[in-house]
Amino acid sequence: MTKMMEPMMKDRAVVAATADDQRWARVLARDRTADGEFWYSVATTGVYCRPSCPSRTANPENVSLHATLAAAKATGFRACKRCNPDGEARDAEHAVLVARACRIIEQGETPPTLAELAEAVGLSAGYFHRLFKAATGLTPKDYVAAHQAGRVRERLAEGQSVTETIYEAGFNSSGRFYERANGMLGMTPSQYRAGGVDEEIRFAVGQSSLGAILVASSVRGVASILIGDDPQALVHDLQDRFPKARLIGGDADYEQLVARVVGFVEAPNIGLDLPLDVRGTAFQQRVWQALRDVPAGVTVSYAQIAGAIGSPKAVRAVAGACAANNIAVAIPCHRVVRNDGSLSGYAWGVERKRALIEREAAPSLVEADGMA
Repeated sequence: MTKMMEPMMKDRAVVAATADDQRWARVLARDRTADGEFWYSVATTGVYCRPSCPSRTANPENVSLHATLAAAKATGFRACKRCNPDGEARDAEHAVLVARACRIIEQGETPPTLAELAEAVGLSAGYFHRLFKAATGLTPKDYVAAHQAGRVRERLAEGQSVTETIYEAGFNSSGRFYERANGMLGMTPSQYRAGGVDEEIRFAVGQSSLGAILVASSVRGVASILIGDDPQALVHDLQDRFPKARLIGGDADYEQLVARVVGFVEAPNIGLDLPLDVRGTAFQQRVWQALRDVPAGVTVSYAQIAGAIGSPKAVRAVAGACAANNIAVAIPCHRVVRNDGSLSGYAWGVERKRALIEREAAPSLVEADGMA
């Protein structure tokens, strides 16, 4: 018996890996949620690992499972360099680094560059970029832009002058600020500072089998799609959402846009590609973009959306972002269901949500004709 095998044999009471042991199945799946629950060691390589270790899968005949880290260390083997079983899980370490970068962005007087952020957390620029996007759903550049936009909105809402806001938000020139102002605010800085006074919102109401549909647009794109039983109530709702804007009834051309939305509600497989004026926090916009990536005919859970944006623990916040969405069907929050597949709440009524899901799941008329 080799010296390497001796500590393994002493620890055999710990349990050898077998195909019917659920822990071994979790090792095969590299299940990160199993990290900290148990460890395993490999006799042929002389290392011990955490369940999520990315190393090549070992032969289970050479593997022992350990209920504690102390038991894994008692084998006399060394800690795996790839998964670092003695320390925090890599995901936790990465989360700390990303959080540090976010604080640097939020506390800096001027926006840091990618190279500066990467150097601050001790990573290469390329690796840090991938890590940051995986954790937040945004690139570092997008996070910087979202933070700047939030700072601009906050300062202007407080009544601060546009000039002061430009420099406090980290813009090094007024020209650069005004290039981005409309994209950040949906209107001029002066209008935003005055609470959106005189912003023009065009709107029109159409009828569908699911009720009245109101579509409203700013100069940037569709800012609201509302569904309900009473057209007048929808107009009042729009007024509440844009209290200081000037609402202008749409002309015949604009009503064609409403007809496209109604057509999509009746036959979702025709698709709906509209320019949108999406207004929300950086987190809400990440959620709404993830919703737009969900194909028609597919439903997802709140947990899946949270995972898709790199924030798996933010399930309740994802639900809140869905509830805050005021662009029905174009940002398809109706495609989000509970983990068990049952329907959750919907701003425009659960029955409408059920109808939209069922219509999207049904084959299109074109597909049906082709199969006939």
